[in-house]
Amino acid sequence: MPQSARAFFDQLNLDYNAVHKTKEDLFWATYMATSDDQAGFAQAEGAYKDFISDPAKLSATRAHIAALQALPAAEQDAPLLHGLKGWLALFEANIIDNDAARALMGEIIKAEAALFAAKRELQPAHINQRGEPEVASLSMLATNLATNPVEARRRSSFTAFQEIEHWVLANGFLDLVKLRNRFARALGFDNYFELKLLKNERMTPAQLTAILDDFIDRTDGAHARTLADLQLSHGAEVLAPWNLRFYSSGDVVRRMDEYMPFGPALRRWIESFRRLGIQYRGATLQLDLLERKGKYQNGFCHGPIPSYVNAQGAWVPGQINFTAEAKPDQIGSGLRAINTLFHEGGHAAHFANVAQNSPCFSQEFAPTSMAYAETQSMFCDSLLGDADWLKRYAKNAAGETIPDELIHDRIASSQPMRAFDERSIAVVPYFEAALYQMSDEELSAEAVLALARATEMRVLGVVSPRPMLAIPHLLNQESAASYQGYLLAHMAVYQTRAFFLREHGFLTDNLAIGPLLAEHYWQPGNSIDHDATLRSLTGEGFSARYLAEACDQSVESCWAEAQASLAAAEARSYAEQLPASLDAQIRIVHGAELLADSSAGEDAMCARFEAWVSGHYPASAQLQ
Repeated sequence: MPQSARAFFDQLNLDYNAVHKTKEDLFWATYMATSDDQAGFAQAEGAYKDFISDPAKLSATRAHIAALQALPAAEQDAPLLHGLKGWLALFEANIIDNDAARALMGEIIKAEAALFAAKRELQPAHINQRGEPEVASLSMLATNLATNPVEARRRSSFTAFQEIEHWVLANGFLDLVKLRNRFARALGFDNYFELKLLKNERMTPAQLTAILDDFIDRTDGAHARTLADLQLSHGAEVLAPWNLRFYSSGDVVRRMDEYMPFGPALRRWIESFRRLGIQYRGATLQLDLLERKGKYQNGFCHGPIPSYVNAQGAWVPGQINFTAEAKPDQIGSGLRAINTLFHEGGHAAHFANVAQNSPCFSQEFAPTSMAYAETQSMFCDSLLGDADWLKRYAKNAAGETIPDELIHDRIASSQPMRAFDERSIAVVPYFEAALYQMSDEELSAEAVLALARATEMRVLGVVSPRPMLAIPHLLNQESAASYQGYLLAHMAVYQTRAFFLREHGFLTDNLAIGPLLAEHYWQPGNSIDHDATLRSLTGEGFSARYLAEACDQSVESCWAEAQASLAAAEARSYAEQLPASLDAQIRIVHGAELLADSSAGEDAMCARFEAWVSGHYPASAQLQ
């Protein structure tokens, strides 16, 4: 019997790798606009869904587990049992146990593929920093909204966001919501939001609502102060959605641009991660960082080959793709680029370090919790706001370090918005929970738009600068009804930061962080739940307290902490023995074009990338 179970387990691993890689390769090609094989991707996505939702595989897995557990303890194979339980969790999280639901999943996949193909032809446009009309990606719209000093130009970006909302509602999104709800009901759930929440976070809507409501209550005071102070400083018009981001941060983002240019972002990510002791264990990383027509307009990280230890006991390094959509000649692009590199690079570090005996533990879909996965990426990108990180890495073309005054002004602009920013995340699950509770008869474009605006007003007190239905996560079944994971992750991030600050006193270039994250958060993969990873490292279960306290801090207390961290960093001796590299094979691509790779070393790769950026976006073209 153990031999039979072993053969079954090994075959599962091999078959999964094949179907998963086929799907992910086509996902990358179609989302990066290097292929228009939407039909091929839909077919591969369907094959992957069929694999992870196959009742026969679930039944066989349960039978092998039962047979192994029936053996005397001395004859049981603990690693094999562990691996099979991983497969059991995956199948139970994804199983579609009736023909009607399986047929509906097929319809959903086809409908999403058609919507995605049509949306690639959508060309929203705005007025840029030079006063010129241009077709703009979501990233470009958001950056222009935050940095353009001319109100009419900012408003053009918000209008483009609204046009995306209307397009989405007129081109199949409402039908998708209906299909998803029919699918959920076929599986015995009230609606799709309830299904996704239970599968992804092992949580009921009531439990999530309690967490969200508690966080909103805890941050009401800070949020009200922010809106009142903005109006006092700039007048009532500051709360218009095309003004809010600019008056809260626009000038600082423009001033930061000198010290956070796009070209050096790659080098700064590599150097900072190396000094944190983060290693990729031989993974192959492919990065596509620049915007272009047809490319998916949101950063993501997917792994065509999950890392694991195979049947021969050999390490299988991951193959991981991640993307950004930077426009190097737009102010703020460097800041957005390095944020994406740290965020998606954090995801990649996580998935490159899962060290279990099956790929089922190291893939990014259920039963892998989105909150757990996002904790890894958001912890990494949280470092970018730290004063000691900025002082060490943020430099202009002349090599001059960012001045203390600008660090202070960045805190003065960002800290009052902390509650607003976190509540902006909460708006989405509040909206999606209500959206999927609507009946088919209630689902009209007018009703859904009204729900979006009402939810924004209830949680934020203003219309959001980022209109709800322009958020791409809502369109794809993997990310739909999952946005709450970001807020839950932020809560865990600040719990993690508090632990490292309590135990080590600092975060930037702390060589102990990478190994500790690998040991407690990354290596187990989804073999344990999110709460268990937090307990393993921090000694306490999930808590929202640390994030709420961070949101409630005053500018003065944040600046005092920043000054203390700068003084401590100046006096600190850092580790001299650093990893020689990230231990990864890195390729920087722009669609089908290879811009640079690490075959001659990471330094040479960064130099080649910087030269390419300078050649294609010369300093004279940079916005002044």
